[in-house]
Amino acid sequence: MRRFLAIVVGALVLLVAPTAAAAPPTLRALAARHDIRIGTAVDMSALAADPVYRRQVGSEFSTVTAENVMKWEVLEPQRGQYDWSAADRLMAFARQHGQAVRGHVLVWHSQLPAWLTAGSFSSDQLRQILRKHIFDTVGHFKGRIWQWDVVNEAFNEDGTLRDTIWLEKLGPGYIADAFRWAHEADPSAKLFYNDYNIEDVNAKSDAVYQLVKTLRAQGVPVEGVGMQAHETVDYTPTTMRQNMQRFQRLGLDTAVTEADVRMVMPPDAAKLGAQADVYRSMLSDCLATDRCISFTVWGFTDKYSWVPGTFEGQGAANLLDETFTPKPAYDAVRATLAAKEHRG
Repeated sequence: MRRFLAIVVGALVLLVAPTAAAAPPTLRALAARHDIRIGTAVDMSALAADPVYRRQVGSEFSTVTAENVMKWEVLEPQRGQYDWSAADRLMAFARQHGQAVRGHVLVWHSQLPAWLTAGSFSSDQLRQILRKHIFDTVGHFKGRIWQWDVVNEAFNEDGTLRDTIWLEKLGPGYIADAFRWAHEADPSAKLFYNDYNIEDVNAKSDAVYQLVKTLRAQGVPVEGVGMQAHETVDYTPTTMRQNMQRFQRLGLDTAVTEADVRMVMPPDAAKLGAQADVYRSMLSDCLATDRCISFTVWGFTDKYSWVPGTFEGQGAANLLDETFTPKPAYDAVRATLAAKEHRG
């Protein structure tokens, strides 16, 4: 009888005892309610060596971008000798964690292998080299890449085409060629033009708009425009929503592809608050645009940020600090995703 009473009392205790607080939803779970993906660029050295970093990448984000390991200088350091190992490790990690992958980047003027930049190639030879690179790279990952940044940073701030090896040797037609080749190599991947300082309506984004409008009229398979969104705490894009929506009217997807918000060091409460406001504003503009399909931060922790090594005296650009502690910017992103009405 005592055993029976003990069981009954125990059951009653279980019924009335307070349950442990459920873990808050991850950013990826909140973003999924809006039918968008939230992503991060991934530092493969950190992914291999830092278990906290690895856990956060796998749990918080629904899409990943290779920070460097899909760039040409890494994939083909010697002509004709490909090294897919690091990129393949990222692909395996993404598959294990149910993540989509943004491929970054096929055609860029930077981080090219030395054999290419130092070579004396004719225009015809260079065109064949570029074509082979696109077919080899896209073909290697065929069916496994969600979005490709096909052409990256082709414009100057005034809207003129940037003077690069590609423009000099191949003329402006290299952009259309790159998209056609990428589509032929993998018809299932979404193909993006990607650039910085095109978040607002300005001379540079006007030039991108005219480019993609013309290309689409010619049947070139451009499907999206990526706005990098490397910002500072002193500037919040003011016409980003208007800009995204004009690309949407062309039938294009948009994406925030490389968001971070840097500040002059050291951080203080005012700067961290301003940073949170910039992130909140950009994410809100994405959520207000039906065809903004992803919001990617360029690294999520200040521990591995590219900013201090590029902008002297600046840093603290990410959602978490160097100890992986959430900053006001993280809270702002979470609150924006939680508060906004679901799209669709």
